[in-house]
Amino acid sequence: MNRVFSRNSSLMILGVGAGLIAFTFTGRAQNAAAPVPGQPPKSAEQQFKNIQVLKGAPADQVIPAMQFISNSLGVECNFCHVQGAFDKDDKKPKQVARKMIEMQMAINHENFKGQPEVTCFSCHRGSENPVGIPIISEEAPKRPEAEHAEGAAAPQLPSADAILDRYLQAVGGATAVEKITSRVEKGTINIGGHPAPVEVMAKAPNKRISIVHTPNGENITAFDGHSGWLGSPGPHPPREMSAQENEASSFDATFHLPLELKKMFSQFRVRPADEIDSKEVVQVIGLNEGKPPVRLFFDKESGLLVRTIRYAETPLGRNPTQVDYSDYRAESGVKVPFQWTVARPLGRFTIQVTDVQQNVPIDDSKFTKPAGQQTSAK
Repeated sequence: MNRVFSRNSSLMILGVGAGLIAFTFTGRAQNAAAPVPGQPPKSAEQQFKNIQVLKGAPADQVIPAMQFISNSLGVECNFCHVQGAFDKDDKKPKQVARKMIEMQMAINHENFKGQPEVTCFSCHRGSENPVGIPIISEEAPKRPEAEHAEGAAAPQLPSADAILDRYLQAVGGATAVEKITSRVEKGTINIGGHPAPVEVMAKAPNKRISIVHTPNGENITAFDGHSGWLGSPGPHPPREMSAQENEASSFDATFHLPLELKKMFSQFRVRPADEIDSKEVVQVIGLNEGKPPVRLFFDKESGLLVRTIRYAETPLGRNPTQVDYSDYRAESGVKVPFQWTVARPLGRFTIQVTDVQQNVPIDDSKFTKPAGQQTSAK
């Protein structure tokens, strides 16, 4: 358990609709300070030492870019960096990585108008070494089904409005959803077979605090209705979220998500999708100009939301996060998922809720960032 909840790691908890997103990252992330209100955001070279190929990139994009490399190659930070001295150039893989980033940027600049169409993952596919030879499959390749063959009519899909309206009805309807104004959930998060207690408090319209109780103390993620903050055990004070973290946390803190989804995107597209857990689903893609898409998957039979896939932009490509929702149960006339699984390229975990209380009093001070060193939400 110490490896999962070590003092050198932080466990960040981000609410996702009726759920949570959690992930671990090394202590270097604490160097990525959030922008100071009223001041222009720092560039990568202003915030970090020895920046060479990411000059000009926003400082809060450096850590996500490093995470993208880890995801693409299936490696940890110390593959390229000297532990505790990330600015040093002692390791050859770090020097090679710089050349690879320059190559990727040149390819995209010359062929794709600077858009990250070619990324580290295009060649590495989760391996330290690029994949240059086609892989021989253990099975014969699957042929398209007759109904999807060339020339066949595409399956008729419902409109996005119809899908989102059905989702709202599936969870209980607008009247029932509006009657719930707060929620407290308690349960267990399981990371690699290591369980820990989880507590989530949420309040309409958009306040949320998530707490993981680890052997070393509490890891906290909170959104106060305007901005978010993060707290972790140890001497470090709570820190403000970066712009990208704020945007994600604001979405996650939307309390009446089934009611608000239509307002959160300027455009929707409906697309077919593969089955999820042997159930037929339909995909709705939410779009806002200049932002990555958000993919929402709904069970064709029940109408409930069963998966979301979201992306975080980095200078090198997009980091995906997938959340699967299940075990829906009715609480005070509204269905909420009692289990969800969060997956990223380098890991996954499951949260199981054991207790839900609706419409309980929650003081707004619970969501406010502590002024001092203490990060306890009690």
